[in-house]
Amino acid sequence: MRSWGKRATRRTVEAALVAVAVAACGGPRAPIVEPVGATTSARPMPVDYAFESLDERPVTSGAMRGRVTVLAFVSSFDLESQAEVDFLAAMAKSDGDRANYAAIALEARENRELVQEFMAFFTKKFGVSLRAAMGDAATIAGGGPLGDVHVVPTVVVLDREGRVVWLRTGLSKSEEIRAAMRGL
Repeated sequence: MRSWGKRATRRTVEAALVAVAVAACGGPRAPIVEPVGATTSARPMPVDYAFESLDERPVTSGAMRGRVTVLAFVSSFDLESQAEVDFLAAMAKSDGDRANYAAIALEARENRELVQEFMAFFTKKFGVSLRAAMGDAATIAGGGPLGDVHVVPTVVVLDREGRVVWLRTGLSKSEEIRAAMRGL
């Protein structure tokens, strides 16, 4: 019986010490929870990228710098990618020239014409033409300049200097993208 009392006293003292330590640190804090597939941690340096444009408008870091940029990595045969491009085209139509929007198709080069038709559909539907490009082999393999974006759809938001401020794998709705763009 006596040994139980000593253990109880020791546990009580240990619990009191932990409580004092936690209080001294400002109390317990809720963990930072980000949406599944999303990151909000900015890269400290601007990212250099250049993708093969499907028209005369370049999809490069140099051409996009100076405005907030939203890049959507998509494919023409994926339903979530089609919804992503739909969201982007609607955003581009309402935003005008305040931000850059581009869709980068992560497909084989032989699908170039199919991707052009895919993008033409959204141009007709919304009356706005998104910049569009083909992803390079490194990006398709998951080792491109923007990191691991080989899953479609993936949306990347860059600040005016070209630093990644938000990246999300999976379908990103307009409200989520706009929230990531707020304050940039």
